Amino acid sequence: MIKLKTKRLILRGVGDRKSDVNDLVEGCNNLEVTKWLLMLPFPYRRKDALGWIKHCKENYKKKDKNSYEFAVELKEEGKLIGGIGLSSVKKDQGTATVGYWLNGKYHRKGYGSEALKAVLDFAFNWLKLRRIEAGVFTGNPSSAKLLEKFGAKKEGLKRKSKICKADGKIKDELFYGLLKEGWKGRK
Repeated sequence: MIKLKTKRLILRGVGDRKSDVNDLVEGCNNLEVTKWLLMLPFPYRRKDALGWIKHCKENYKKKDKNSYEFAVELKEEGKLIGGIGLSSVKKDQGTATVGYWLNGKYHRKGYGSEALKAVLDFAFNWLKLRRIEAGVFTGNPSSAKLLEKFGAKKEGLKRKSKICKADGKIKDELFYGLLKEGWKGRK
């Protein structure tokens, strides 16, 4: 499994620590977090965390990956505080979709920026991708601002695009695109 390190974080395999199950339940069993995510249920239970860990571990074994999932671990505490990943990775096209979440207790501390910068660096420099996409439910300006901070451009709006599993609401989705040459985290 690939491990990425930043000043305060380690991005590592989901399920690498025994405490990951409890940390996932703590972080994801919060409607203020999951209402912005497509696939996470609310309430989020132990069985959900175990299912996600099993899925990630199976994916790590694949030779030709179309997704890369990372636990966001706070070095100082050795605690999983979120998740970030690339999905729909199409190496032949040079594209992928990024998604992320953080435990509500760790919002507004710069951890999202730190994790996203590391994953974008991995995507553009290690995977050699040329374009990263992201979807953001309307009403989630923090996520939109995070993407824009790194140079992502709003490219459109899909009305009534998705049904959120956590709250069952049909949501509009803003689409963002980030080209390698427009990435503001380049060295």
